[in-house]
Amino acid sequence: MNRWAALLVLCVMQLMIILDGTIVTVALPTIQNDLHFSQAGLSWVVNSYLIAFAGLLMLSGRLGDLLGGKRVFLAGMTVFTLASLLCGMATSQEMLIGGRALQGIGAALASAVILSMIMKLFPEPGEQARAMGIYSFVSAGGASAGLITGGLITEALGWHWVFLINLPIGALALIAGIRLLSAEESLGLRAGADAVGAVLVTAGLSLGVFTISQTSEGHRGAGELIAYGVVAVVLLAAFVVRQAKAARPLLALRIFRNRETTGANIVVVLVFAAGFGFQFLNALYLQRVLGYDSMQTGLAFLPAPLVIGTVSLFFSARLTARFGTRRVLLTGLLALGLGLLLLSRAPVDGDYWIDIAPTLFTQGLGMGLAVPAVIMRAMSSVSPADAGLASGLNNTAQQAGAAVGLAVLATVATGRSNTLAAQGVQTVTALRDGYSLAFLVAAVLVFLGWVVTWAALKDQYGEAVTEAPLAAAR
Repeated sequence: MNRWAALLVLCVMQLMIILDGTIVTVALPTIQNDLHFSQAGLSWVVNSYLIAFAGLLMLSGRLGDLLGGKRVFLAGMTVFTLASLLCGMATSQEMLIGGRALQGIGAALASAVILSMIMKLFPEPGEQARAMGIYSFVSAGGASAGLITGGLITEALGWHWVFLINLPIGALALIAGIRLLSAEESLGLRAGADAVGAVLVTAGLSLGVFTISQTSEGHRGAGELIAYGVVAVVLLAAFVVRQAKAARPLLALRIFRNRETTGANIVVVLVFAAGFGFQFLNALYLQRVLGYDSMQTGLAFLPAPLVIGTVSLFFSARLTARFGTRRVLLTGLLALGLGLLLLSRAPVDGDYWIDIAPTLFTQGLGMGLAVPAVIMRAMSSVSPADAGLASGLNNTAQQAGAAVGLAVLATVATGRSNTLAAQGVQTVTALRDGYSLAFLVAAVLVFLGWVVTWAALKDQYGEAVTEAPLAAAR
């Protein structure tokens, strides 16, 4: 078996997963016009994907142990590709959201085993570092490619093709994966998986995000929303109780006894809540307020992923080795929060190079410093025996943070805009003020992350980049 060709197959799937997150962002306003989504309802085009992704990551990782990485990976790739066809053919809101949820299921199945398969393909440290470097480069490049190609495809062919483009790529990668990936030893289904826990956490998270998104829609009464919120809390509490008693839990609660791991994952939730929500709303700001088309929006976003990729790939490891993850993380969070504050003041008639580009460079610097540092800290704080558990927790924190953050920020923006519009404020001004308030809330989330970092994490110097942090990076 050609291991490097096998790595290419794994990285192609990772590229599809990353690209599908950003490529859709640029197409959202066009999708909204075509399928008549409300502003808060539009977030479900993204949230349905994120919720399924986050809720099933832990179960998918366990299935990889039970059935073998190759089987689960190929199953995930198949589901993801077929779901892309469903999304591309969507003629209604329900059909698109359902297809996106299926994409999230496929992404969870594949993503949960990709890194473990890479680690097994390249056990020698030198080759493993090279393989992880390629994987990281693909992840960073995928975000940039998604923003640019999303704009180009939407303008030239229509939004349906941002999903249909996955079909030939997925089909070729699936054929190559069947031939190139080797079967792994597995525990067998008799070893068991906590399916009940997976149902509880997915249902609780889904209902919680739904409740948040509905608060600004005005279609449901306060009593109904409170009832939904209570049920969501009960489901998540039942998940915690289940994990404490289950013979083979999806999430061993002992990991939360580690203050550093808990603190780092709280920061992960806050950073991804702010970062993903910002990306979603900034695309709408550029198109709805500044009048950019899809291609201009994609190109406008380019500075952020370029800076993130440059900083995270070439400078982050050196800086953390010299100053420690805590100081690098604190610096990155300050830069990210400052970028969001700057963006919140962008006017209705904003100039790209004065009002937008500087904020994207600043946020890119912040994300490039903060994300590798916080992932490294979350992983380096646990014993080697708990590295897999910590990796699953970190992945789930990322996706859950993104889903909840998007729902909260979209709801804040919608609520503010609707209030101003009802008062007779011009539509474009009402939209701008709604986005501005959401960007301020995102900045508050980041600064809360700064406080958690300062309070919960200790200074460490000369930290080496170990295999555990690499295994956590997505």
